[in-house]
Amino acid sequence: MKKRIIALATAAALAATMALTACGSGESGSGSSGSSGSSGEKASITIFNSKMEIQSQMEEMAKEYSEKKGVNVEVYYSSDTVAAHLSTRYAANDPYTISMVDAKDVYSLAKEHAVDLSDQDWVKNTTQAIAIDGKTYGFPVCVEARGVIYNGNAIEKATGKEFDPSTIKTTDDFKKLIEACTAGGMKAATGVLKEDWSLGAHYLAEVYEQHDDPDAYIKGIKDGSIKLADDAKFKEMMDTFDVLKENNYAKDAAISAEREVTEQKLAEGEIAFMFGGNWDWSVISAYDYTDKMGIMAVPNNSTDGSNEKLVGGGSKYFFIDSSDNTSDAQRQAAKDFLNWLVSDPEGQSFIVEKCALVPAFSNITLAVKDPLGASVKTYVDKGALIANYNYLPDDHYAKTGASFQKYLSGEIDRAAFADEVTAYWKTAEVIAH
Repeated sequence: MKKRIIALATAAALAATMALTACGSGESGSGSSGSSGSSGEKASITIFNSKMEIQSQMEEMAKEYSEKKGVNVEVYYSSDTVAAHLSTRYAANDPYTISMVDAKDVYSLAKEHAVDLSDQDWVKNTTQAIAIDGKTYGFPVCVEARGVIYNGNAIEKATGKEFDPSTIKTTDDFKKLIEACTAGGMKAATGVLKEDWSLGAHYLAEVYEQHDDPDAYIKGIKDGSIKLADDAKFKEMMDTFDVLKENNYAKDAAISAEREVTEQKLAEGEIAFMFGGNWDWSVISAYDYTDKMGIMAVPNNSTDGSNEKLVGGGSKYFFIDSSDNTSDAQRQAAKDFLNWLVSDPEGQSFIVEKCALVPAFSNITLAVKDPLGASVKTYVDKGALIANYNYLPDDHYAKTGASFQKYLSGEIDRAAFADEVTAYWKTAEVIAH
């Protein structure tokens, strides 16, 4: 396990220590973590937000919450990686009261930096919290899931038939539907995001995640007992990817296709399918989108039921700082804030209606308004989610994504792609858990 993330950025941390200490020295206490000042002052907490698309909503919420609850709340965002950004704060003894991180960061940081939240009321209302050695550290901010996003209006216009995504289970079903769309006048039915995170962290990861024991599967790739190119699941998922690839509107220049252009074409019905997740609504909604959109499971020819499930779960987690730099009063204010998100109607509305997130808590029954989130919620409600595998190395998506990009562009074939992924795993190690 990565015991101390602060070791990753020692030089930067030394500089940050000086800068942050200077900035944080004031009458109300040291550091921007907002240590309590003299008697009678409001409690102060800071929140690190790593989800860029909700920063403005977070800032507005902080202002309103501060006014209503008598707690000074400040929200910060950084475009740096979560690990790198937080390392400077820890090194400067200036942690955030509440930090929003990815699941893997909880496993790396919680034992050393986070408060045990097992006794909090919200724990009983979610299956997505992260617990380590019987202690709950991670508060799930929302649920996100991935599959094939579809434009139902575009499909129905091209085929002349009502579209029911539940009927598209196999790769063969998918191919026939695309052929019908093409016959109905659609020039190209799919778009493929070329980003390494989409290819490596999302699509390739499903090959691992759709196994009952991803740890054992990855171990088999590492030790050579599983030959990836011959593995049934890899072949089934890559057969489906080939359908997406061959019908891509940007097939001849796949690595040049811009995400915004692809998502605009999907939103407006020029294409009908794109692999992605409900986070894509933040891009799609900027365009003149059609009414009947949603997410369906990735069609594949397996018989394990994976073609009727999305892959997903808790996405982004809050944890509360446990260090001496945060006072007990601040920790209590932070706990109160998390409970407000789950139990107070205004907190629930903030998650679902203002941030357009899919809630991770069973007691939150507000309707999810965006169609991709609504699709995800239906899968959540019927227990049709395959769990995310949260222990991939930090460089997995960049390195395997680069190999996947070469496959997408036709630079290498499937066997060579499998070889490059296998070579990556010869030296890579999953996050200890």
